[in-house]
Amino acid sequence: MKTRLLNPETVTTKGIFFISLPIFGELLLQLLVGNVDQIMLSQYSQNSVAAIGNGNQIMNIVILVLSVMSSGVLVLLTQYIGACNKKMISEVCTVATAIMTGFGILATIGIVIFCRPIFIAMHVPSEILDEACQYMRIVGSCIFIQGIYLIFAAILRSFSLVKEVLIASCIMNLINIIGNAILLNGLLGFPEMGIMGVAISTNISKCAGVAMLIFIFIRKTDARIRISMLRPFPTYTLKRLLYISIPFRAEGLSYQVSQILILSMVNTFGTVAITTRVYSNMIANLSYVYVTAFSQAMQIVMGYWIGAGKIEKIEANIWKYLRIGISVCLTMTLVFFLNSDFIYGLFSEDPRVWKLGRTILIIEFFLETGRAMNLIMVKTLITTGDIYSPVIVGVVSQWLIGAGLSFLFAMILGWGLAGTWIAMALDEVTRGLIFIGRFRSGKWKQRQLI
Repeated sequence: MKTRLLNPETVTTKGIFFISLPIFGELLLQLLVGNVDQIMLSQYSQNSVAAIGNGNQIMNIVILVLSVMSSGVLVLLTQYIGACNKKMISEVCTVATAIMTGFGILATIGIVIFCRPIFIAMHVPSEILDEACQYMRIVGSCIFIQGIYLIFAAILRSFSLVKEVLIASCIMNLINIIGNAILLNGLLGFPEMGIMGVAISTNISKCAGVAMLIFIFIRKTDARIRISMLRPFPTYTLKRLLYISIPFRAEGLSYQVSQILILSMVNTFGTVAITTRVYSNMIANLSYVYVTAFSQAMQIVMGYWIGAGKIEKIEANIWKYLRIGISVCLTMTLVFFLNSDFIYGLFSEDPRVWKLGRTILIIEFFLETGRAMNLIMVKTLITTGDIYSPVIVGVVSQWLIGAGLSFLFAMILGWGLAGTWIAMALDEVTRGLIFIGRFRSGKWKQRQLI
């Protein structure tokens, strides 16, 4: 390979930390590409913020469906890289890209046709319905580009090309910000396009991001995507990818659908609750984004360990990684809580949003503890081949505890937005504790992917 890979024998926690930093930068910038639309629109229209908040909830589900291959790509590629199997590396890349292209086209058609009925079913307020549909149709027209971006980002991360992906994300984010400024404010002779301009800018930045990742893939790796590898079709490779990806993404899809149900409850509480939820989700994302990066770096290294036959290293390090994840999430949440009025004040002048936001951030301490446990333990179980236990536990807990208790606390007991946050915290903590117990049982050692 053209890339210089990590040595599974010598990698340490410090090594994982250095891998995680570029991934953290990339994820943070991806987060900004989505949230910068809401931040810039907050100075333009609060209704537009609420419209994008509902639109992004749907987009999260679509992206999860499209990215069904990305998790399998990372797990399989790292293990084949650890085993030095060059033929299978190229085959995995080819199959994943082909499947993603087909799914992406279907998703684009579905979003354009069905976005309005979906928003109506979600009880989106009539004053923001048209804007939400407009945003969804424009962004959805290029949603397959987002899926391809996720595939190539996973491929490059598997080769430890995390710095290169970070650079591409930086440029993509910059393009989006500049495009928003021009099209939102009518600069350089363009008309003021409002939410439509923000959507167009998002599409342009995503296309640029994909072009850069493909260029890096060609220049920096020996892996190749060839149509000839699809004849005869490599059914075994597709089955391996789907075996990992579908259950894992089904759990994520279940979570997002449960969030849609919870959002439909929040939509009945009015615009203040909706906008507070949007801003609180932005803050929560920042609280755990580094732990997401750390867990991905950990997953890359664990894949190398498994491919090289060094599974004992996972047992020797997992509890240290778990402590790091929980500590980081709690520290970030504390920082945001101590500065909550200032942070919410950046987006809204409404004191009701500030007050409700403070309450949400108190609950966040419990929610982020559970989230850190889930990020670390689920990545570990999936990488070792224990695919179905995280899925089964996740789906049951998300609906019985997350969605079910949200209805009890928010709708029946009248706790409002705070009630939904308490229910989500109970869901995260419950799942985290169960996954820790699953790892301690040692049953994951009986699984094998390659």
